[in-house]
Amino acid sequence: MMEDLPVYHGAIGKGEGERRLARDGRDGCYLVRDSDSVAGVYCLCVLYDGFVYTYRLHKDATGSWAADTTLGVRKQYFRQIRNLIAAFQKPGQGIAVPLLHAVTAHTEDQTPPVNVRHAKY
Repeated sequence: MMEDLPVYHGAIGKGEGERRLARDGRDGCYLVRDSDSVAGVYCLCVLYDGFVYTYRLHKDATGSWAADTTLGVRKQYFRQIRNLIAAFQKPGQGIAVPLLHAVTAHTEDQTPPVNVRHAKY
């Protein structure tokens, strides 16, 4: 399930996705977010040379995942989204740069609690 993927950021929007990648700043940093324009479709966003490249990820009727990549590159299908991500970590897969640095989602419940100590006077 998409929610189990550490690089899945949910419905953060294009602008916020670009900000999160810019904060990391390394070529090949990437995240997955919900598509702003197509319901049920996700976007794989990767930073390269100061630009964010976005590739749509979708499930077909058989439940396999695929990415819309560069024209002329054979579309690959994967049973699990994790396998798609792993494949795109290798060069020559039809995206601007291999996926090198995962930008993981940070949520409030992942933040460790702060231990507060009160001084005694």
